[in-house]
Amino acid sequence: MMPLSVKSAIASAVLLLAASAAHAELTTYTSQAAYLAAVGTTGVDDYDDLIVDSFETPIVRSAGAISYTASAGPESTLAYGASDDEVDFWFTTNNRRDTITFDQFSRNIAGAGGFFFGSDLFGFSTPADSITITATDSTGASLTYTISNPGLSSFVGFVSSANLTSLSFNVGDQPGVWPTVNDLHLSVAAVPEPETYGMMLGGLGILGFLARRRQRKG
Repeated sequence: MMPLSVKSAIASAVLLLAASAAHAELTTYTSQAAYLAAVGTTGVDDYDDLIVDSFETPIVRSAGAISYTASAGPESTLAYGASDDEVDFWFTTNNRRDTITFDQFSRNIAGAGGFFFGSDLFGFSTPADSITITATDSTGASLTYTISNPGLSSFVGFVSSANLTSLSFNVGDQPGVWPTVNDLHLSVAAVPEPETYGMMLGGLGILGFLARRRQRKG
């Protein structure tokens, strides 16, 4: 039978892990390269299958091997394909005041991001004062980031030490500007560094040694 002291040590370790999960951290990245360096395998939805036309949401789409649900609202559930050249397409709303939300991810993801900017009534990119993006994770924590004067190359990504559950964005009430996204990134967690595995295994080894020693003394 495992000694009480070892049981207590294991229980403490479990509580420590639970506490770490409860205090999960959300981090914002405004560099695509820095974001990709902080996550693991990443799928990208480039929206190039869309056309300049409306479609009903919610709609299920995929970024690589990760599927997700995209929806627009609350004023209109319609969304649009938009483009400057009808080659590189983007995802935008029907009502400029609406919010686009990505959620219901098919697997646990630690990161989500993309290129956020404004488009006009005809689906062409247009200057905007700002665009606001919010990420929420499985602990209920949320983090909001506002880009000033966003353009086609304005990347924002969020990484959580827990699992992300949603990503949403809007432009508020800016006349002539619709919230638009290109190249949605969905990422799994990065593989822990070798030293992290070493620390975990070392801790388990110490607990096992203590258990064996106590049993021999008993």
